[in-house]
Amino acid sequence: MPADKYTATWVSHTSISDYLKCPRAYYLKNIYKDPKTNHKVKIMAPALALGQAVHEVLESLSVVPAATRFRQPLLPKFEAAWSKVTGKQGGFSDKDAEYQIRQRGEAMIRRVQSHPGVLVNPAVKISQDLPHYWLSEDDNIILCGKIDWLEYLPDTDSVHIIDFKTSKGEEDPDSLQLPIYRLLVANCQQRNTTKASYWYLDRSDELEEKQLPDLQESQAKVLKIAKQIKLARSLEKFTCPHNGCFACKPFEAILNSKAEFVGVDGYNYDVYILDKPDTSTIPDSVIL
Repeated sequence: MPADKYTATWVSHTSISDYLKCPRAYYLKNIYKDPKTNHKVKIMAPALALGQAVHEVLESLSVVPAATRFRQPLLPKFEAAWSKVTGKQGGFSDKDAEYQIRQRGEAMIRRVQSHPGVLVNPAVKISQDLPHYWLSEDDNIILCGKIDWLEYLPDTDSVHIIDFKTSKGEEDPDSLQLPIYRLLVANCQQRNTTKASYWYLDRSDELEEKQLPDLQESQAKVLKIAKQIKLARSLEKFTCPHNGCFACKPFEAILNSKAEFVGVDGYNYDVYILDKPDTSTIPDSVIL
């Protein structure tokens, strides 16, 4: 049977992470649709609001030629991005909590404006709106995802993968994010990847270089989990191994009418916030 992208199983770093945390959470985030609206559902939280606003500003720079990239101040762009996630739209319970997190976002943007580093260099922009390729045509699986930034390295005609982090914590060393990005970059554009780095915008002016994952090992790891996801979808088996956990319980609250509906986003998701959202800490950054 020929590969068909319309019937294929699509996987990404975010969806794979969802599945590894909890198959039930994966189902509720990636497959379930509210029967009343036929929309998928989404929980908005301060961490997501922060990451979304900061990434929107930085992504807008990647399409601007290097010579003119920083001619315009970035804070007005951040203000425009923040207007989309203010109040309940961003999962904020009160103005003080929102103010504190917005201040963090503004500090990140000021850091980039004052210390742009490699962002002043030429960048490679993958032409696909959503970079994707056949992870396995035989298995009818497609890998997709957006990479935050690809610096062009003219001396080697290669690229440098850069991921912006808006969290305070470190990325899990076992995360499949870099292996997935390595695969996407290798298969969605022609230049070799010779470097990869994280930029922890909340605390550092400098990039933190990471070891570049091996392509073959990355392919094997990602495909193994992708096959598990495809099997789960075919069997329609998405059971929480803990009979309710931190990953799936928030979405169960939506199904049990214990979350507040706040609107429909630009991707046609029904957006909810928890009745008592926790804004005291900001968990891991999101992948946009």
